[in-house]
Amino acid sequence: MLLTTQTSHIFKIFGEQEGIKILKNAGYDALDLTLCRMSRDPSFVFLKEDALQYAEQVKGWAKKEGLLFRQAHTPFEFNWGNPNELEDRFMPLTVKAMEIAAIVGAKIVVVHPYNHMENEDNKNEIFDFNIKLYRRLIPYAREFGIKVALENMYRVDPVRRIYSPNACGTPEEFIKYIDTLDSEWITACLDLGHSSLVGVEAQDFIRTLGHDRLQALHVHDNDYTFDSHTLPGIGKMNWEEITKALADIQYSGDFTYEADQFLKGFEDDFKPAACRFMAECGRHLIAKIKTYQEN
Repeated sequence: MLLTTQTSHIFKIFGEQEGIKILKNAGYDALDLTLCRMSRDPSFVFLKEDALQYAEQVKGWAKKEGLLFRQAHTPFEFNWGNPNELEDRFMPLTVKAMEIAAIVGAKIVVVHPYNHMENEDNKNEIFDFNIKLYRRLIPYAREFGIKVALENMYRVDPVRRIYSPNACGTPEEFIKYIDTLDSEWITACLDLGHSSLVGVEAQDFIRTLGHDRLQALHVHDNDYTFDSHTLPGIGKMNWEEITKALADIQYSGDFTYEADQFLKGFEDDFKPAACRFMAECGRHLIAKIKTYQEN
């Protein structure tokens, strides 16, 4: 099982070339190229005219350091109140992100489902919209040779600040999405923290999805009340049970952190050391999974 981490915070602070060196020295096997800034930052390097050529260069830097890009994340911040958002921004940015991810060598790219309707009565409408959306992405996935992963989402009550499931937010609904799409180019990325926020223990979500559907993870911790995206052990999630569950289903994907919030409290000159500690924590959890598998 490869130890992988998102690149967003380190790349933003140190740049891609130096960031790759930092993450290699920290002890990671592979990287998850974070492309979320494409929808919110016009100056983002992967929006420039030479973005595809730059992706080749980034892949070369990683190869030189002995790192792989295994996963990526497309942009997800869109103005869905704009009736033209799907065609004007979502599709072109998502397809470009998929192409960039494929160029650097990622095998899976995470694409959030549309999940911004607040009314529970719109669940069927959201489902139908998303099925059509992902079916539009399948030909691009086939062209680029990269799987598209759906992710479990939540909604937040704007007054009470209570989390509840949104698109793919429960195991049963996630399965419905994956099985309805029924494509070799579609898979599931389980965000462990999102699971706990909506009242589903991550270990239960893992076991219900099972080996065949679950091929990617977003690993991070929280206190069940806020989407903290911090290091396992900082919050309240049960990592003993989570590692057991991953062993039980013979999970064969990567162990991929989406825990960069942990890094943000440290001064820049200390961030490489914090990265090393994160990697050591990841190795510890991977070792637990292996032990449970062997026993």
